[in-house]
This record gives sequence, structure tokens and C-alpha cells, in this order.
Amino acid sequence: MSYNIQLFSIKTKEKEQAADDDSFFDREENLVSLTEEQIDGLKERLLKYKYELVSEDDAGIHFNHSDEDFGRALLTKKGLYFNANLSESSIFEVGMTASEFTDTGEFAKYDPQNEGWEEF
Repeated sequence: MSYNIQLFSIKTKEKEQAADDDSFFDREENLVSLTEEQIDGLKERLLKYKYELVSEDDAGIHFNHSDEDFGRALLTKKGLYFNANLSESSIFEVGMTASEFTDTGEFAKYDPQNEGWEEF
């Protein structure tokens, strides 16, 4: 088991909140695609946070971190998906990293295990 935290375009957040649909995330077409510039920026930022690019496939770009508390990440055309271990320290580190990635105002953090969208 693991703990998942997601980062989406702010436009996806706005769309989900307007939809008022419990199954919004079940349909990928509901998610607003990231721009190439956003994808490149997130990839660069992950590398600065010492995530290592492991592979690239149809699902997206896969990253691991040498410190297991930072979990794994999958960067897709629709979002950035962090996967933490179930330890308190891993959930904290992954959650903080995802929150820091929202500092540009382009992205919103979604934590399905903890009341959804992060509010500031």
C-alpha cells in the first residue's frame, strides 16, 4: 500500500470544483492537459529535488528518489503523481514537496486521502 498525492493544472482544479461530480477523476478526459513548458518545468524541478529519471513510457516519465521518504513520481501529460510510503515521514516529505511545487500558481495539490484540494 502507498499514499498518493497529485499535482494538477489549476484549470483542472477549477473544472473539478465547478463539476461537483464525485467521479470526476475517474475520467481522464476531465483533466486539463499540461503545456509542454509546464511538463519541462516540472521535470526540471524534480531533478533539482534529486529525483532520478528512471524510465519513460506510454504512461509518462517515471522518477525515483534515493531517499525513500521522498517516494516515487510519475509525470504525465495531465499531472504529476507522487507515491509515498505509508510512513509518517514519507507522507510528510512527499506532501511538502507537492505543496512547494504549487508556488508558481500554475498547479494545485490534490490529496485524495485528506479532503482533496489543498487550500492556502
